[in-house]
Amino acid sequence: MSRPLLAIALACLLSSACSLPTGRSSIKAESERKAAPNFSLKDSGGKTVQLSDYRGKVVLLNFWATWCGPCKMEIPWFIDFERELKDQGFAVIGVSMDDEGWQAVRPFVSEEGINYRVLLANDSIGELYGGIDSLPTTFVIDREGRVAAVHIGLVSKSRYANDLKQLLENNPAHRAGTRNSGGPAVVAGRG
Repeated sequence: MSRPLLAIALACLLSSACSLPTGRSSIKAESERKAAPNFSLKDSGGKTVQLSDYRGKVVLLNFWATWCGPCKMEIPWFIDFERELKDQGFAVIGVSMDDEGWQAVRPFVSEEGINYRVLLANDSIGELYGGIDSLPTTFVIDREGRVAAVHIGLVSKSRYANDLKQLLENNPAHRAGTRNSGGPAVVAGRG
């Protein structure tokens, strides 16, 4: 293991924000889910994006920063999920919490080959979601726009995969053999 990855792993193990890897699902019962707060943020091209634009899709809403070690570990997983699941009514939205703005985020997105929409946080976005005190913080949102799971800190790829599988399989249109086309096509957040 490289020195930087070892340092990240050690920091994660010592942090209460990290979770031990597990394959079990974290999905809340439908009766316990609350509506995810809508927002309007800009992507790297200056286009305004709202969470409500994705209604009908399962969304992985990830709050992250370029300087966050555990965030960097998750990003390749999210790239894989976007590539593998987008045709099943799924989208990743990354919300950067970088104070340096697009100056820091655009080169990072390009270098990492991020294939999902990346937005830049504004002052109120963290408060909408109850205060983002740890990075990464990820909300898994169901097709009805409700928060189905919240992950604070680094969790395993298999935990995310199980959550997404459960939500994507719970789609009446998918089970009936028709495609749910709710929400816009996902465009990479490069600028």
